[in-house]
Amino acid sequence: MDDKQWERFLVPYRQAVEELKVKLKGIRTLYEYEDDHSPIEFVTGRVKPVASILEKARRKSIPLHEIETMQDIAGLRIMCQFVDDIQFVKEMLFARKDFTVVDQRDYIAEHKESGYRSYHLVVMYPLQTISGEKHVLVEIQIRTLAMNFWATIEHSLNYKYSGNIPEK
Repeated sequence: MDDKQWERFLVPYRQAVEELKVKLKGIRTLYEYEDDHSPIEFVTGRVKPVASILEKARRKSIPLHEIETMQDIAGLRIMCQFVDDIQFVKEMLFARKDFTVVDQRDYIAEHKESGYRSYHLVVMYPLQTISGEKHVLVEIQIRTLAMNFWATIEHSLNYKYSGNIPEK
């Protein structure tokens, strides 16, 4: 695919990220209006860069014509202050009617060897486009601020050492 084709391909993913960020940030606002503790500290989102999509497809042997099966082209992170908030947010997301949870990975109960902890949901999100409804996969990561700090460090270490992090 050339640059223009990639841009066209990624448009629905960008739309999904922006729509979901607005919806999930709105939850925090509602708690603030009620003067209540919000289980959501903040929400971020991104669409995976083309180079990262191609690298992951190569690494996982995903043919280009099956790239839409990749679960994390669109991604959101929901940051919480407390571990208990993660369970609350997870239940809130499962109860929503505007998308369907299709996969989940609990790296909190079963954290990775590196110490990485986070709760991942993959949702099928229906978009309204000018061509009609389109369903896209979106990964939603739920973690505490402390878990995010470690995930950021772990990502940097993996990048610096190409996955071979020294014992020290």
